[in-house]
Amino acid sequence: MTSRIALCLAALVAATLIHLGVSSPLPLAQKWALATSVAPDLFEEVRFYHSVLPRLAMALLAGAALGLSGAIMQEATQNRLASPMTLGVSAGARVGLYAATVFVPGLAAAYGEWFALAGASATMALVLAIAGRQGIGGLPIVLAGMALNLLLSAVAVMLIIMNEFYVRHLFVWGAGDLTQIDWQGVSWLWPRLLVALPFALLLSRPLTLLRLGEQGASARGVPILQVLGLALLVALWLTANVVAIVGVIGFVGLIAPNIARMAGARSTLDRLLSSIALGAALMVGTDVIALYGSNFTADMIPSGATAALVGAPALIWLAARQMKARDHLRFFLPKGRERMPMPALGLLALLAAALVASSFAVAVTGEGWRVEWPSELVFALRWPRIAAAAAAGVAMAIAGVVLQRLIRNPLASPDIMGMTSGASLALVASSILVGGSIHDASAGIAVLGSAAVLAILILFGRRTDYAPGIMALAGISLAALLDAIVQFVLARGGEEAFAIVGWMSGSTYRVQADEALLLVLGAAGFLAIGLLARRPLTLVIAGDTLAGSRGLSVPLARLGMLVFSATITAAVTSVMGPIAFVGLISPHLASLLGARRAADQLFAAALIGMSLLTVSDWLGRSLLYPAQLPAGTIAAIIGGSYFVLLLARRPRT
Repeated sequence: MTSRIALCLAALVAATLIHLGVSSPLPLAQKWALATSVAPDLFEEVRFYHSVLPRLAMALLAGAALGLSGAIMQEATQNRLASPMTLGVSAGARVGLYAATVFVPGLAAAYGEWFALAGASATMALVLAIAGRQGIGGLPIVLAGMALNLLLSAVAVMLIIMNEFYVRHLFVWGAGDLTQIDWQGVSWLWPRLLVALPFALLLSRPLTLLRLGEQGASARGVPILQVLGLALLVALWLTANVVAIVGVIGFVGLIAPNIARMAGARSTLDRLLSSIALGAALMVGTDVIALYGSNFTADMIPSGATAALVGAPALIWLAARQMKARDHLRFFLPKGRERMPMPALGLLALLAAALVASSFAVAVTGEGWRVEWPSELVFALRWPRIAAAAAAGVAMAIAGVVLQRLIRNPLASPDIMGMTSGASLALVASSILVGGSIHDASAGIAVLGSAAVLAILILFGRRTDYAPGIMALAGISLAALLDAIVQFVLARGGEEAFAIVGWMSGSTYRVQADEALLLVLGAAGFLAIGLLARRPLTLVIAGDTLAGSRGLSVPLARLGMLVFSATITAAVTSVMGPIAFVGLISPHLASLLGARRAADQLFAAALIGMSLLTVSDWLGRSLLYPAQLPAGTIAAIIGGSYFVLLLARRPRT
């Protein structure tokens, strides 16, 4: 144990020395004198004492707290993928603070950590309820946490759009920034972390006994629920205080305990202590990358963005490495009708048409609600938005049908599989690096982004036999990486930031008539191609062996379907921005209505996707008139809630 702790401390010292070298040009001896006895005089000395040193101290404290929090979560759940990020508690803490800043700003300023703790605790409780006792030790709890990450990110974006001036000062904080201008933040944080340390260390023995299982631990006098509750409360307290002062910095709490375990830490106490030192070292190292990268940009890079760049691939690697047989989970839909009669499909088409017509005719104005066909001018302004929303819903539904049949699991959809995130990452990165409006970015860039994710999915899928839980986790990890980059863009401020946020929300606000028309034609073409491919879509869902025996080239069909889905995703994303969960919900509801044959499911899902996104766009225009909410945000909240419900209703095996 002593040697391992010594190695962890050596890594911490090395990271600290590198951080001091990167952050200030002063000689090391002068830095030591300033830190211990000499009063700063010159500008560089003042900057070192009041900015560099507090930043380093904050990195050490925050990293140690997140490392310890992640270690406690992993020991309590016996799950190496558990962490504040993967269980969604960091996102819950962020939304709690956003909401408090908007609705009770005075209390938020004075007691921000308590609002963060409330948001984190509510998220943790929901994750545990979704996963169930049998799902705590495997992928279900992580999938639930990452799904809530997506949902809470949509809620956070909605709060930002609705209350721009109230939360503008939180943009840098939301990106996970360690910048300090004095010692006030450090003085605020360390006593709060110190309070939790004795409880964490006292928990080491009962957490060790939990490895024996519930019966074994109970036989030795361990009160299971009380120990789990106290352990998670300590972890939540550590996380909430870090989020309250520096924002969301993900994945440190995931990586540090796993490195400690790989380094040979066997006992719980050994892992907790090693995770403290490694968490601090990782945070300092992450901040070094942020500081060094900032030399090549006009803006400071937040540490949260660099942590995500390292952490997202680490999560995927750990998930594949630690996957157990029970983690190849299948999520079965509730049983619906056996088949969908043609009259029912016709009624669904009439309903979709009625919703589209209603979105034109029913609107709120300065004089209240009006039900009338719009004037020529209003119609000219409104039809591109409605057409784009309807076409995007159709296209994403088709992509969802293809993916769910291809992978034979209802968790598959363009957003959950990461294709939407790949296109979005490419477009956002292009806007940041090249400049110009994101609305003017080429659709080809989006195709390249989706293609990159497609290549990763193919390679990753072959190694894991396309395990649905792992594939979904890979896609959701990319979404977490995208969220970190968006937070970096927000931290830069300016009109460009709000333009990107609006686009990231799936807004129809800036869609032009020619773009809407192209998207409508594209959606019709995608539906036609899907119908032409109904035989491969029917065979592939029956399994590779049967499909191959019927003359289908399964590898070629799989590649073609993935390319088809990626192209649809890129086309929609380049026009409207990322649209989440529509490709997940629409095929599900179509199946529940009885549309189980490929052609029926394509038609029904397309009509449901059209209806969902059309209604979302109408709600976005109407709920807070004259303010507007993006259609994608409304759809994400509706669809995210459905996804969480789907995870909660999975069979407990």
